[in-house]
Amino acid sequence: MSNPIVIIGPGRLGHTAEKILKERGHSVTLIGRGVPIPEAEITWLTVPDREIESVASAVPSAGVLLHASGALDWDVLKPRANIGSLHPLMTFPGLKGAEALPSVVPAAISGDPTARPAARMLAEKLGFTPFDFDGDRAAYHSAAVMAGNFATTLLVTAGRVLSSCDIPQAQARALLAPLAIQSLNQAIAHGAKALTGPIARGDESIVKLHTQALTELDPELAKLYLAMASATRALKP
Repeated sequence: MSNPIVIIGPGRLGHTAEKILKERGHSVTLIGRGVPIPEAEITWLTVPDREIESVASAVPSAGVLLHASGALDWDVLKPRANIGSLHPLMTFPGLKGAEALPSVVPAAISGDPTARPAARMLAEKLGFTPFDFDGDRAAYHSAAVMAGNFATTLLVTAGRVLSSCDIPQAQARALLAPLAIQSLNQAIAHGAKALTGPIARGDESIVKLHTQALTELDPELAKLYLAMASATRALKP
């Protein structure tokens, strides 16, 4: 086959993966919608989940076919043989920010006996750290969303609250970022024991003050705060 690796889907992951592979000296072809799909040793679908089955049906039958979905099982690619999945447990910045990726990018691999080694090989070519995963995909992906998307939601929301104190939103996020990053590092090392602040101390009078201030600002913010406060109480060691 003339194409060792074909990536279908020029989004953030597709562009980042192409850039990494080329910088490491690997031959790779990135293609988008409406482009004829060539045969390849490995074809990796980095398209949205809703498009995986339709795109897969257009991929030549030779070689290994992988998808990059975290939520879908690899068997959505059946009835083809040599199928699997490679899902990096990471958020990707796109073409211009590939150099900003952390040194460790975990990547879940699964698939049939032929595809799994190919998924591992591709992960290693990308510099990712592959791990076998055969559990519940919905639970796995929900954990990724909570750790990734919800962390963004909380920081952006906190920035908006701080910006109500006459601090520009971009500056507010930057001011809060060291606290957020240090808190995450502490949580990695110590779990729930890393919790600090009024909820961990049981200072409900301060929680009440926060809730009143947020209710005046935006009742929806107060609801989010109370929901997170409840979840935090449940975490207390």
